[in-house]
Parts: sequence; structure tokens; C-alpha cells
Amino acid sequence: MTWISRISSAIPILLLTIVSVACILPLILVISISFSDIDSIYKHGYTLFPKEFSWEAYSYILSDTMVIMKAYAVSIFITIFGTLFSLAVLCLIAYPLSRREFKFQRPVMFYVFFTMLFNGGLVPWYIVISNYYHLKDTLWVLILPYAVIPWFLILLRTFFAAIPTEIIEAARVEGCSEYRLLLQIILPISKPALATVGLLAVLRYWNDWWLSLLFIENRDLYPLQLLMHKIMSNIQELARSAGQLGIVEVVNFPSESARMAMAIIAAGPMLFIFLFFQKYFIKGLTVGALKG
Repeated sequence: MTWISRISSAIPILLLTIVSVACILPLILVISISFSDIDSIYKHGYTLFPKEFSWEAYSYILSDTMVIMKAYAVSIFITIFGTLFSLAVLCLIAYPLSRREFKFQRPVMFYVFFTMLFNGGLVPWYIVISNYYHLKDTLWVLILPYAVIPWFLILLRTFFAAIPTEIIEAARVEGCSEYRLLLQIILPISKPALATVGLLAVLRYWNDWWLSLLFIENRDLYPLQLLMHKIMSNIQELARSAGQLGIVEVVNFPSESARMAMAIIAAGPMLFIFLFFQKYFIKGLTVGALKG
């Protein structure tokens, strides 16, 4: 191997290494700050390794364990049930749209594109969900609005349309019904697309706090993200008020490390879930994005 080919092969590795380090370092920094003493942060600034180790931020956030666990349970339920529900609805819509013999394919696809580009606005949407569907202060209000995302629908529809028609025709000749065709043939060979859309749905459900901020007032239905948002708002208000009144004990409250600790707690399972979808993610996203 010549030195030119060695350099050529080393450049992608070097670039990927730099990108990987750039992605990992912020995560390490957040973890380090969450375990740092507040005085050492003010004295030394942010460091990759804690100068003075402290559990104070986690002790404050986890002081009421039952509230955190309840919020975790709500978030886990919404994420799992919402993702499965969303995938089921998306498949039932995307599969007919992928078949050319479906008479209303073009009007329905136009409707999907139109809703992706335009919407009725926040106020009418809020009124419809609250006053007509009566979903306020229910878990359904955290699930239904994200059940059908137009981009996810187009991704699945494009993947289904790329499946060779010979497979579908052969199944029909053997007497396979449309439901059996979808469940036993189309879905098993669509794992990359389902895994990709499933991962995107999981991230959307888990990270969302906006819907709960708008529609959830019952504290027992707070998801984790909204609870973290409330705690962070309380910390900021506490620090601001204490600074104005000159209360030293509260000014020294570990607000910086508490913010980072909340980021770690809120990220939770999402830090690891991508590893299980990785082998399907690139294939499902590229196939669904390039064709159709």
C-alpha cells in the first residue's frame, strides 16, 4: 500500500474520530457538571472532570422520589403505547397509499402534503382538543396529536411502495387477503422502515413537554419532561429572588449542577435506545427518503 492510499484511508477515520469526540465531549461535560460542587464551578468554571465531587444536585432533584417515579411511569407509558399506536395507525394508512390500485391515492397524498405545510393555528387547535374532543387532562392528549406525523407517513408509504409487486401478486394468487398480506408479508420485510419510524416516534414522545404544558394540569399526569421543566423554572425563580434579596444560602444553591442533573435524568433511556435501532436506522431512513 502506497503512502497516498494510506493517507486516503486515514482521512475518513480521522474525520469520524473528530466528529465522535465532538459528540461525546458535551455529554461528558454535562455529566461532570452535574456531579460538581457549585463553589468549584464558580471558581474553576466547567471542567471535563469534577474538581470537587458533590451529590447535592441529585439529592435535591430526587428528594421526592415518588413524584419522579410517577413522572417516569407516565413518560414510559406514553412513549411505549404511543409509539405502538402510532405505528399501527401509520401502517394502516401508508399501506393503501403505497398501492397504485387505490383509487383515492392522489387526493389523500395531497391532503397529507397539505397538512405538512399548513395548519389551522394554535388557538383553533387548542379549542378543538379541549372543547370538542374533551381530551384535556387525559393521557390521550399526549398520544393522539403525534399519532400521525405526515413525514413519518410518507417515509413508510415510500418504503411499502418500493416492495416488488411480484411478491404481492404471488400472495394474492395464493388467496392471501389484504390484512394477511399486510401482517404476514409486508410488515416482516419492512423492519428497517418500522424501526426507523419507531425510533423517531419514541424520541418525539419521550422528549415532548409542550403538549403537557398546554393540556395537563393534574400533577399525577405530569410526564418527566414537564416535571423537569417545572423544577428548572422554580430553580431559576428561586435564584433570581434570592439574588435580589441577598439571601446567601439560596444564592449558593447548586442551580448549574441541578440543570445538568435534570438533563441526565430526563435523557435516561434515550441514551441507550439508539443502540438497539442502529442497524435498521440508516437503511430505513435512506430507502424511504430517496424513492417515491
